[in-house]
Amino acid sequence: MRFIKKFFRALFIFILSISILFSLFAVITGRMWMFPAVWHNFAGINDYKFFRNDTLSIAQPKPWNEAKNINKISYPDSLNNLLESLNSVALLAIQNDSIVFEKYWDGYSDSSLSGSFSMAKSVVSLLIGAAIHDGKIKSVDQYASDFIPEFKDGDKEKVRIIDLLTMSSGSDWNESYINPISVTTEAYYGNDLYKTATGIKIIHAPGTLHKYQSGNTELLGIIVEKATGKKLAQYATEKLWQPLGAEHAALWSTDDNGEAKAYCCINSNARDFARIGKLMLDSGRINNVPVIDSAYFANSIKACNIPDINGVPCDYYGYQWWLDPENKGVFYARGILGQYIIMIPAKKLIIVRLGKMTSISRVHTVPKETRYLINWGLGF
Repeated sequence: MRFIKKFFRALFIFILSISILFSLFAVITGRMWMFPAVWHNFAGINDYKFFRNDTLSIAQPKPWNEAKNINKISYPDSLNNLLESLNSVALLAIQNDSIVFEKYWDGYSDSSLSGSFSMAKSVVSLLIGAAIHDGKIKSVDQYASDFIPEFKDGDKEKVRIIDLLTMSSGSDWNESYINPISVTTEAYYGNDLYKTATGIKIIHAPGTLHKYQSGNTELLGIIVEKATGKKLAQYATEKLWQPLGAEHAALWSTDDNGEAKAYCCINSNARDFARIGKLMLDSGRINNVPVIDSAYFANSIKACNIPDINGVPCDYYGYQWWLDPENKGVFYARGILGQYIIMIPAKKLIIVRLGKMTSISRVHTVPKETRYLINWGLGF
């Protein structure tokens, strides 16, 4: 009994000492965002509840048609078991503009908000394309320094919009999700996202190395706001959410200063996320009216072929859109916890999956559940 008491006393003193050291480090270094990072432990699909948010409002909702054979298509047990094991909350398939399959878990529904995580990157790409189409940005070859004063110095001056779109800015951004002192954690939980995003250093020649970095998308979001003079959520509302006929308002999370978390945090539902897929299936047009130029659309879903960290030309990423190298023409938006908007143009099909987990397994950068979903869709 005495040994047990000594053990727990020692354990208490150890935990208390670590907590004190952690707190001192956070305070002394000014990393106050470490406290919410540790408190929340890891990002979740309901994080919008403790962030500030801008609203993407609706105008005239356009409900999806429901196919006569809705939920009658083949739905393999292997796919269902995998999705359930990964804590899915929504699965939606829309073919020829009609819902052919819809399933929800864990109390979620067609109106429940759920975080997009990095699917937001693909939306930001659309907004860059829209700003080019509107004449607010000259082209993808325009320099970031034309919009961001902090880039008018040193190697940052060489960074172009296309380098940010293709994740080849050459910055030192550390894309770590579990490191409590990484810049990605600071961006997510910190209170000065603009300073965090613009404070990067360029350590590789822009356009020479493809390396996935959320900071690139955050800079793109800043460029959209500088170019248009509008908040990201406002511009997204005007160019996408209202013209697409979204049925529910969405939230775009921000830091305490109102700077949009451009790289991660649109909160919506499966049916409205699918509208982004329809826009892409329609080659960047809404009701036959272009939102983005045809050339921009084509390049968005074309492999950038910039050497990645393995020295291999990147055949799986375009302008903030993921590609499936094994199924040419298939492309998708992707979030860290297995959020997907998958487009299969040959089938005129959109698949949306939302959930709380993703698989570790990858086949040529394609997560296991994505491969299952793509194979499922190809069988429609």
